[in-house]
Amino acid sequence: MSKYRIGLIGLGGMAQAHIRWMSAFADRMELVAVSDVNEEALARVGEQQGIALEKRYANYAELIADPDVDAVVSVTPNNVHADIVAHCLAARKPFMAEKPFTRIFEEAVPLLAQYEQHPVPAMIGFTYRFTPAFRYARELIREGKLGQIRSFSSQYLQGWGAPQYNTGFNWRFDKSVTGTGTLGDLGSHMIDMARFLFGEFEELSAQLHTIVPQRLDSRTGELVNIEVDDFASFQARMSGDVHGVFQTTRNAIGSGNQHEISIYGDTGTLHASTEDPNKIVWIREEDGQLARTVLNVPKRCEVTQYEQFLAMLSGGQPDGLPGFMDGYRNQEVLDAIIRAAESKTVVQL
Repeated sequence: MSKYRIGLIGLGGMAQAHIRWMSAFADRMELVAVSDVNEEALARVGEQQGIALEKRYANYAELIADPDVDAVVSVTPNNVHADIVAHCLAARKPFMAEKPFTRIFEEAVPLLAQYEQHPVPAMIGFTYRFTPAFRYARELIREGKLGQIRSFSSQYLQGWGAPQYNTGFNWRFDKSVTGTGTLGDLGSHMIDMARFLFGEFEELSAQLHTIVPQRLDSRTGELVNIEVDDFASFQARMSGDVHGVFQTTRNAIGSGNQHEISIYGDTGTLHASTEDPNKIVWIREEDGQLARTVLNVPKRCEVTQYEQFLAMLSGGQPDGLPGFMDGYRNQEVLDAIIRAAESKTVVQL
């Protein structure tokens, strides 16, 4: 069986995780090219991974065009997402790209037209679809364990941006790079999980807020005004008349990477969280009494992102793979949240 030759764009912290994940499938894929604008990172990772000098690209377009690259994995800041996807589509090259799909919705529209002309196998990095507890929740919902689903609450909390930590200005706070703040960074995962579990968004209302209005730029020693949100809340009606409440922030002291959901149906409740990714809590009435059971997630729900990526490259369509249209629909919802917050109205999708 031949190996897929992978080109990796973006060599920051998350790239190291992708390199580790790829190494678990060394018999099926090989990292043959890397790209980054940072010369030091390019040299360091190139040496670590044994990448030939001529396959270390400062320009990602050249990596994508390289005939020795079969598929692309992109792990970059938001402001280049759209251009990388456009180049992959033009080269007819399968890819896995980071979320959010694009920086702003206006960048997503021409990509959809390009994709509809020449579809390419594509995967968007909604990694929490591969959290076993969330996959098991989806399975139990589909089996009818909770009866009719009526509502849910979803939150994604981190604490590193709280005022007491004096976190300095970085690209995640730069509107020209990110488009939004915690909404696009963490909120996009909540949106995708809701779509993964319940279907499409139909209408929503929202609030966006900046808790820390200025942050110190260590490069200049000056305070920078923050133009993106670091708290977002929204509520939505989804297909099947399922209602959801969402909140996300980077200012939740004590939260490391707390993404969780509670699902309420006519016959029970489920709780799933990244904090205990191999267990799920099931609450229901049994013999006239309230029963609360912690369920171990079955092995069949332990599906990895790179398993599905490989299946996609081999021509398969694995259940639950976050594809091109999942990225596009996610960006539509992000745009609707921004419009709802700015207009203080309910927005229809």
